[in-house]
Amino acid sequence: MNRTTDITAAQAKEAHLRALFLSGLDGDSAAYRQFLAELGAHLRGFLRRRLHDGASDAEDLMQEILLAVHNARHTYRSQEPLTAWIHAIARYKLTDYFRARARHDALNDPLDDAFELLAAPDLEPAQAKRDVGKLLEQLPDRQRLPIVHVKLEGLSVTETAKLTGLSESAVKIGVHRGLKALAARIRGTR
Repeated sequence: MNRTTDITAAQAKEAHLRALFLSGLDGDSAAYRQFLAELGAHLRGFLRRRLHDGASDAEDLMQEILLAVHNARHTYRSQEPLTAWIHAIARYKLTDYFRARARHDALNDPLDDAFELLAAPDLEPAQAKRDVGKLLEQLPDRQRLPIVHVKLEGLSVTETAKLTGLSESAVKIGVHRGLKALAARIRGTR
């Protein structure tokens, strides 16, 4: 089929669905049931093209859209194209579905990812601690001890001074000079 035939078929389908819908609004329950059945078939195709992972989700979403169309039928303006009105409702429902799915996926890791937990332990923190320890061993006690107690163990300058026998000023100077020496060693300039 060519593009002109596609457009003509779409216009005929629009006119047919619109006639059924308007008859349903006027009280023809058989026409309204037929409208919902035909619209459901179109929605299934629309949703399956957009949902890659589940026919059951497409079916549930199709039911939600049909219910939304039914509940909003009083808002339809008869001079507007019916399919554009329905498409807007379907698009909003699909967006809501994707938002809810994204929140659900963010909160729930797939089971496959749980097995990755046992795949390989993260040794990086232990390796970093070992590397820092080796670097600190290269410093004299007056620099190493203040860094260990103040920066790594979280003691105050006063507590470190009492523990090491250094003055508070010497502790501060030791931390400053020790960190400067470590930085120089890491850069390779010392």
